Amino acid sequence: MTGPLITAADLAALGPDVTLLDVRWRLGGPPGVELYREGHLPGAVFCDLDHDLAAPPGGGGRHPLPDAGAFQAAMRRLGVRDARPVVVYDDAGSTSAARAWWALRYFGHQDVRVLDGGLPAWTAAGLPLTKETSGVAEGDFTARPGGMPVLTADEAGALATEGVLLDARAGERFRGEAEPVDPVAGHIPGAVSAPTTENVGPDGRFLDPAALRSRFAALGAGEGVPAGAYCGSGVTAAHEVLALELAGLPAALYVGSWSHWVTDPARPVATGG
Repeated sequence: MTGPLITAADLAALGPDVTLLDVRWRLGGPPGVELYREGHLPGAVFCDLDHDLAAPPGGGGRHPLPDAGAFQAAMRRLGVRDARPVVVYDDAGSTSAARAWWALRYFGHQDVRVLDGGLPAWTAAGLPLTKETSGVAEGDFTARPGGMPVLTADEAGALATEGVLLDARAGERFRGEAEPVDPVAGHIPGAVSAPTTENVGPDGRFLDPAALRSRFAALGAGEGVPAGAYCGSGVTAAHEVLALELAGLPAALYVGSWSHWVTDPARPVATGG
């Protein structure tokens, strides 16, 4: 496999020689494990975004980066091995699966892919789902932090003026017209609205690299321009980082994102377009 994506056909051809993580998640519910129990890809293990891919919410935001020990323990429990490929998927345009892809990459896994189009692409290809689960053999994954670039709040604020900082949330949240989760509405001054939903087509599959390059160029992100992304809590922003990688543009993630930014009332807030 090459690149960060894999098609349903290529995944099916891998057979059992892969660790498959179901990362279905919804902001505000229902719990993704209920969806998993209703039907999942054969051999998949449920990965809980709130508990396996993030530290508890608090001063670091709603989905802070877990420490290496906690992440390593979670991945080993899910059967992740250092020398075995990992494929992650969801049913929402890869918006939550991308967080698993990013976290595994950040903690040093060298072979992790996102199922392009997720569960809908799998079923559209005529491939089966199952309700069966079986025991998972303990993995041997060793977490080594630093595999992907990250931004602190200060670095994100500076990047918004010195490079390009993309806000992956819906436009109305960026503009401060609506804020369903966090206590303050608006965006980081200087950031650019770049809803992550526009990285994929109607089928939930990522746009081709040329289309993504064109999209990001129009937003000011191009070769040689320092780029970063944030969202509400570092979930859909990981999707933005993935899309940027597909476009050939490296980018850093502000993991705490808006939910961390607003914990300090001294940090400035902008509204409008």
